[in-house]
Amino acid sequence: MLDDAIGFLSSDSTARDPGDAGPLLEMSSARIREAVAEFIDAFPGVQPFYATKCNPDPGVLRLLGEAGCSYEIASTAELRMLVGLLGVRPADLIFSNPVRAREQTAVAWAAGVHRFAVDSTEELRRTAAAAPGCDVLIRVATAPGDSLVPSEGKFGVGVDDAVRLCTEASELGLRVHGLTFHMGSQTLAPEALGRPMDDVRRVMTRIAADGLRISLLDIGGGFPARYSERIPPLAEFGRVFALKRKELPYEVDVVAEPGRCLVANAGTFRCRVIGVAERHGVRWAHTDLGVFNGMMEALESGGELRYPLSDSRGSASRELFNVTGPTCDSQDTFATEAPLSADLREGDEIFVGAAGAYTATYSTRFHGFPTPRVVII
Repeated sequence: MLDDAIGFLSSDSTARDPGDAGPLLEMSSARIREAVAEFIDAFPGVQPFYATKCNPDPGVLRLLGEAGCSYEIASTAELRMLVGLLGVRPADLIFSNPVRAREQTAVAWAAGVHRFAVDSTEELRRTAAAAPGCDVLIRVATAPGDSLVPSEGKFGVGVDDAVRLCTEASELGLRVHGLTFHMGSQTLAPEALGRPMDDVRRVMTRIAADGLRISLLDIGGGFPARYSERIPPLAEFGRVFALKRKELPYEVDVVAEPGRCLVANAGTFRCRVIGVAERHGVRWAHTDLGVFNGMMEALESGGELRYPLSDSRGSASRELFNVTGPTCDSQDTFATEAPLSADLREGDEIFVGAAGAYTATYSTRFHGFPTPRVVII
């Protein structure tokens, strides 16, 4: 043991730590296919462009493409991955990040991407310089407060500014290809989809009076996945959209950018209990999975996202545990008062359900602890 320790300490800094297997994220191929089919059924005639950032594992991306998805990107790194690993045509992608470094736009344009989201005069000018003559989608703002994971407010403009940007884009030699919006992440109210559709209708009507017509509407993402609580079925969002689509002044092609609803429920974390403790009457399960190497959204949502938990011991006798990660950071706790086996002990596994979205892709090696491995089952 002493020789092993001396050898480890004198080895290269990239050597694996003892017990450095880390958490495992299992992604169910069947559930991914089922989720894509459910979305397509709920939104007939709407092409899903998967939000690559949600879970960019190559196996996951390949499954989504086989199930009928196109892809939305927010960086040239995602562009390289999709083109290099999957052979996706750049012209088939939508670059939805509304503010990009000039170099990102230029590289994507040179590679063959031609559709870019924008939401400011400054971005229009940068885009016109880096990608002259490209297609732009003007991003319309949505109301805050409709989503469980706060994500909106950073992007988007009101109706008046959207109309102005359409005119400015045309004057800069850009093609006003479409409008886009995002209703927020993990949105639980189907009517949240209706309000931005009203704004889209107003913009379309006003620019038509100036001789401008769009050909594409991108209704974004934010469609919910099932965690510990019930959610509205996707079909309810689809019905709201279908009604609002009929109110548009003319027909346009429609795409969406689902992410979470396609992959969250396909994923299950398997993490190892590294220690159990009781402090001040509270039981704690310490695991090799934590906020910083996979469970960041538990912290980001203020605990509102409650992941379903179970354990490998499966005892009938249950007790409430706080489940926490391997770091010494006091915020590294991703579940509180979770019912687990009363005799839970070191070496047992805890299973975290609904873990396929914004987990492995959100992870870091804070303190040097390992990021999750992803496998397709």
